[in-house]
Amino acid sequence: MLRGEKVLLRARREEDVPVLHADLYEDVAMRSRADGRAWRPIPANSPASPFAPGPPSDDAAIFSVVRLADDTLAGEALLWGIDTHNRQAHVGLSLRRAMRGGGLGTDAVRVLCHYAFRVRGLHRLQLETLADNTAMTGAAERVGFRREGTLRRNSWVDGEFLDEAVFGLLAEEWAG
Repeated sequence: MLRGEKVLLRARREEDVPVLHADLYEDVAMRSRADGRAWRPIPANSPASPFAPGPPSDDAAIFSVVRLADDTLAGEALLWGIDTHNRQAHVGLSLRRAMRGGGLGTDAVRVLCHYAFRVRGLHRLQLETLADNTAMTGAAERVGFRREGTLRRNSWVDGEFLDEAVFGLLAEEWAG
């Protein structure tokens, strides 16, 4: 387990799945903004649920985010596309609607950076988010990520193409 000031990142548990699936997947509008893949109906108890625990993987590290103040499941955080040759990965985060706005996202990104740079020895992290996602862009910037560009009309969301912001952070830039 990895502890921050406000969150704990731990391995996914079976009891996390129905909560995460209901709050982060069944909310079609939110899921469409958080994932580049098209939403499709998947039951929470299906092995195809994006929240179903799976075996450890070399190219992803998937965590449940727990709010330390009351031990409440807050969402999920992950490093994905881990490239051990180039020592880089992508950062992902989704918080349940009721858990947003209290600094948990910034703390979770900070803890993921610690894991990536200190535990995994990675050199670079990249974070992509919709350009209008001020919560995630703010969290990225507070942790030290730099905006590296905009992918114009890159994401199909609810019937329109939206811009995607790309952020990067190098190990030597991270203040840890």
